[in-house]
Amino acid sequence: MEAEKWGRRIRAFRKLKGYTQESFAKELGVSVSILGEVERGNRMPGSDFVERVARLLNITVEDLTPPVENK
Repeated sequence: MEAEKWGRRIRAFRKLKGYTQESFAKELGVSVSILGEVERGNRMPGSDFVERVARLLNITVEDLTPPVENK
């Protein structure tokens, strides 16, 4: 569930900044399949990956972090 939230936010910000999955993966230095797994929520992104994504998109890690849901 948590991986899905990260993936949705990464995909949304990537699209907002005008990157295709292919171009973004190349800039990140990862394969398209790894980026796809993260965006679909099948792989939890590590902190290093999240920091690289934020830096490349020129946003903060806090911007990228999914909001905490109150139960």
